[in-house]
Amino acid sequence: MFRQIACGLPAAALALALASCATPPSPHLLRISVPDQKMVVFNRGVEIARYDVSTSKFGVGDRPGSYATPLGEMVVKQKIGAGQPSGMKFKSRRPTGEIVQPNAPGRDPIVSRILWLKGLEAQNRRAFDRGIYIHGTAEEWSIGRPASYGCIRMRSRDVIQLFNTVGVGTRVEVVNSHFPAGMVQGNGETAPAQQFNMATTRLPTPPPAAAGPNSTPIQAASAAPTPRKSIGSKKRPSTPAAPSAGPTPIPATRSAINGSTARSSRG
Repeated sequence: MFRQIACGLPAAALALALASCATPPSPHLLRISVPDQKMVVFNRGVEIARYDVSTSKFGVGDRPGSYATPLGEMVVKQKIGAGQPSGMKFKSRRPTGEIVQPNAPGRDPIVSRILWLKGLEAQNRRAFDRGIYIHGTAEEWSIGRPASYGCIRMRSRDVIQLFNTVGVGTRVEVVNSHFPAGMVQGNGETAPAQQFNMATTRLPTPPPAAAGPNSTPIQAASAAPTPRKSIGSKKRPSTPAAPSAGPTPIPATRSAINGSTARSSRG
């Protein structure tokens, strides 16, 4: 029937009909910072969510058997687990029927949802064959530091929310650099305090200003001044030092493993 319709259409009309059937580009972008262990979700360039994540404890890369997290631009190729309950255990990307509670002792399976990634660059071209996912983990206590076997782990409630928000074709960027200071504040459990434009996230964090000849060291500036004694005067209370701003980003782990082994069922 399709051939009969196609034969009866002019070339321009046929091209338009085929184009209308194509999947529209995704408005979403997921950007993941390995040093900060955070993911920021953008919709048409504006931040809509941020989550704590866990990348590989074996560092970054795409070598087979390395268990490292690949860097660069990828895309969500498949979504697996729609409609499954939170904590559902997956084996070979199939639900097993077992529900694993968060932080169950001695348990480290892939749970809840899977977003299977495909690499778009030479530096991550093996990602799909290696089985690199964004997925839920039962080891939620490890979120926020490198602890995975190459995948990008999330809390179950977070990965379910992400799964319901983005579609197949969503672009994913994994970077080995820090987000701007304001974007690492928060712990992924509350709504973002401020929205950031996508272009802002591409700017590197500015280096600290160089100390000039007349500058005062930070230690001296933050210390309370010693009051001077004078006749007929009272001591003035010292000014408390200003609190430090923002959390300290967690550095990425860059450890290597000896030899090459078969991929574990843990991600």
